[in-house]
Amino acid sequence: MDNKKMKINEWPRHGIQALWAALTNSHISGFITGKIYTGKLKNVCVPGLNCYSCPGARGACPIGSLQAVIGSWNFKMAYYVAGFLIFVGALLGRLVCGFLCPFGLIQDLLNKIPFPKKIRTFRGDKLLRKLKYVIFLVFVIILPMFVVDIMGQGAPYFCKLICPAGTLEGGIPLVLLNKSMRSAVGWLYIWKNTILVITIILSIMIYRPFCKYICPLGAFYSVFNKVSVFRYRVDKEKCVHCGKCRNICQMEVDPTENPNSTECIRCGRCKKICPTQAIRCGFAGKNQT
Repeated sequence: MDNKKMKINEWPRHGIQALWAALTNSHISGFITGKIYTGKLKNVCVPGLNCYSCPGARGACPIGSLQAVIGSWNFKMAYYVAGFLIFVGALLGRLVCGFLCPFGLIQDLLNKIPFPKKIRTFRGDKLLRKLKYVIFLVFVIILPMFVVDIMGQGAPYFCKLICPAGTLEGGIPLVLLNKSMRSAVGWLYIWKNTILVITIILSIMIYRPFCKYICPLGAFYSVFNKVSVFRYRVDKEKCVHCGKCRNICQMEVDPTENPNSTECIRCGRCKKICPTQAIRCGFAGKNQT
């Protein structure tokens, strides 16, 4: 069936995404003064990818926090960050990606911009999706743990070298608002902005390219999709195998074959399009809707 005939209203989900982004970036004065919030709330991680250096950020990014403490397991903070990630993953899986990640919302909105030919998939797509796991292991775990300075501290290599969300939410606003930072701009800032521009262009053409191929947080949460408390289920007796759920999924998942695929961001599009209400979601042990 033509995808144009299968459009569903996603604005309620986008409303939740926008509300969460506003709540976690509610330090409004930071966007005026160019100074980041450093209060006690900054010691608490938010579930989604939200840059610590964003002038409006009230909490810390779990990936940035993990890199900062990964080489210092003797500190309680390291156990907190690891425990937080495991708890959120075991509870929700990649529901965080679909509803609670500000950069996910940005990609969702960019993909709504008209383009002559949207790209659903391509040769090598499945293989390329494994890249995010490599990035998680190399840039979030291995490099911060083993490539350290004279004080034995690693650097947040993913944030420093790759993360386009950090560039958009933190790097650009801070440079624009601080004259001293503008004078210190160098090749790294140009490199990060190049990655951001490429990500923006690809997001118009491909649905959530950062989430599919790059995001280490999505990679971490994805391994919990099959075992998380919140999950999707398909009633085989109600399913008529019409293929609508598979065709509507922008992450290229077939819910009838694997309703809790590692690639599923649990946006609910498949559930809304199902003509027989065979797809349900909810917390295990409770009546699912």
